[in-house]
Order: sequence, then structure tokens, then C-alpha cells
Amino acid sequence: MAEAQTGPGARGPLAGVRVVELAGIGPGPFAAMLLADLGADVVRVDRPGGGGLVIDPEYDITNRNKRSVLIDLKAGNGPARVLDLVERADILIEGFRPGVAERLGIGPDACRARNPRLVYGRMTGWGQDGPLAHRAGHDIAYIALTGTLGTMGKPGEPPTVPVNLVGDFAGGALYLVVGVLAALHHARATGTGQVVDAAIVDGASHLAAMIHAMLAAGTWQDRRGANLLDGGCPFYGCYETADGRYMAVGALEQQFYDEFVELLGIRDEAPDRWDLARWGELRDAVAARFKTRTRDEWTAVFEDSDACVAPVLSLREAPAHPHLAARGTFTEHVGITQPAPAPRFSATPTAVRGGPAQPGADTADVARDWDLPQLITNGSTPNGSTPAPGAPNPTQHTPKDGD
Repeated sequence: MAEAQTGPGARGPLAGVRVVELAGIGPGPFAAMLLADLGADVVRVDRPGGGGLVIDPEYDITNRNKRSVLIDLKAGNGPARVLDLVERADILIEGFRPGVAERLGIGPDACRARNPRLVYGRMTGWGQDGPLAHRAGHDIAYIALTGTLGTMGKPGEPPTVPVNLVGDFAGGALYLVVGVLAALHHARATGTGQVVDAAIVDGASHLAAMIHAMLAAGTWQDRRGANLLDGGCPFYGCYETADGRYMAVGALEQQFYDEFVELLGIRDEAPDRWDLARWGELRDAVAARFKTRTRDEWTAVFEDSDACVAPVLSLREAPAHPHLAARGTFTEHVGITQPAPAPRFSATPTAVRGGPAQPGADTADVARDWDLPQLITNGSTPNGSTPAPGAPNPTQHTPKDGD
């Protein structure tokens, strides 16, 4: 596991880009973290009193590489302080329900009146319009509606929930980042910013483009556990080992499959893999063979092969895997083991430069660096001091980032 790099020499390709993040949870903070990992100067506007469903700020690595100021958006001059930041920013990210930012006085029109070049990134689950736009929701509901969730799991059983990676982070945060960077490129070429409407339902649907193509071509059945890539195929799935752990098999191409059945020891007994009527028989043969050895024993068998077989590791095991360790896929910073920034750049390397931003702790530094002395006057709580009990939550009516 690599040690985190620090210092100005490892700023990344977005060095010099200024981002204002209006605090939330889930895909918004993750998108802002990715921009920060890439070298952007991300200032997170935290609310006095914090929000719900949050990780202890000391461990919330989605706030790494950022700086934080406290601004009460419901205070008389709170919105004005945000607009002061906006005037000096390239990108703003917010995850309120549609209309909330406008009611607070920091919607796209107000922000772009102060800064016409601003890229205004909006992260929601349902999108800025449509019948469900103002409804609450979470990742699981968004991917359910798109059909994506319905592709996952065993037939005859409830769909398998893929944590919140497919909706919040893949269909949401990553599409927001692509959108704001594309809009930033346009703004720098034309001098005009724009609004980016990143909806998880749109992104999660877009992720399934290949599956929709296969469905149209007749090579994908619209039901779980009956297809090449959804666990229905006996040579693309997970199998339990003798010690109750699992191996993942992805031997799709013929040459890889030939090596797989050879090393597994079932070459002479395995039925024709393209005889779909015998897939159950093939699956039983593979499962029975994997149950004869432990996960680590099978890992050793397949380690130097092209059989496309790998052990299923836990989150705590993954950083120690020899390949991930050699690449520095995980890093350690301020005592927290965490994924290193990705992707990698040959000329502008990225790094974990700082730990999770603590709410309000960077107000004075941001006021100095962004030339905004008013940040440390009314409308904010400087240097992370404790806000008064019962301080209002500017988004208390929005139960989730992206709702």
C-alpha cells in the first residue's frame, strides 16, 4: 500500500480550477472529491449543525483534498457569502431538490448573474423536471425505476442490491463530473457557462446502453439470471469454496474457458458450454469442484493463468492483494486506508494531499486565498467554531443529497 503524496508538485490536471460545493451527502460530495483529487481547489460550504446520514467528519474521505467554510444559507447574508464565492469560482455543485437553491437565492440565475462563466452542476436522483422531480428518493428507487436493479440477482428471488454504487456514484457522481468538465471546456472556449442537470435515473439508464443493445438484438432476455453477464451463465459467476469463501469466474472467450476447465479439473466431464439446456449440469460440475478446495488454494491454482478467475476479497483484504499493493491502488493518509485517486496522469500526477475537511476549519485560509475577507464576518462561523445550539439546517427539508 502506497503512502499518500503531498505537496504542490502533485496537484493534478485541474490545478487552478475553483469549485464551490454546497454540502450534502452521497453523489455530490463524491463528485466534488473526484474534482479535488484531480487538483481542483474545492471549497465545501458546510451548514451549521451538519446534516443527516453523514459519516463522522474525521473519517469521511469523500471530503478529502477539500477545504470547508461554514455558512448558514438561511441567515440574512448567508446567500450573499455563497455568491461571493461563486464570483471567483469555475464550478458550483449542489444536490438540493429542484427549486430549493432558487428559494435560497443561490440558484443558477442568481449565480450566473454574478459570474456568467460559471458551470452550475445540479445533482439529483429524479432530475430537474418530470412527474417525480420533487419526490424524495434514494439510490435503490432510482435504479429500480430504470430497470437496472431488475437485472441483478437470481431468478425467483428479490433483486440483489448493488450497495449504492450503480446509482449514486456511477450513474450520479461520475456523470456529474463528466458533465461539469465538458461544460467547463465549453465555458473556457466561449466565455459562457451553463447548467448541468445530472440525474441518477439518466446516468443509470445510460450505463445500461450495451444491455439495451443486446435486448434489441435478441441476445438478452429481460429477466434475471438467464443471460451471459447476469449470473445465468455457468462460466460467468461466483462459486463457493471449501472454506465458505468465493471465487469469481469470467471465462467467456473459448481460449480462456479451455484453460479454466483444464485447471479446474473438469475438462473431460464438462458438457458443451454452448448447450444451454445443459447449463445447469455444467454449473453443478463447476460448483462441486470448487467446493473441494479453499479459496486460497484455488487462488494459487489460477494465479498465473489466463482463465479469468479471481478470489472474491473483502474490503479489508483488498488493499493487501499483491497486484493492488504493487500499483498503489490503495493509500494511507492520516491513519485511514483509502482508495488512491484515479485515474492516473503521466504529466500531472494526483495525490491525497489532505485528510477529510472538517466543517468550517478552513474559513480563514479560504478568505485569504480567494480574497474574500467577508467570509470571516457575518454569515459564517470562522475556523470551525461551534455554532449556536439549534442553528438552522438550510436543507432540512431535503432528506438526501440527490433527492
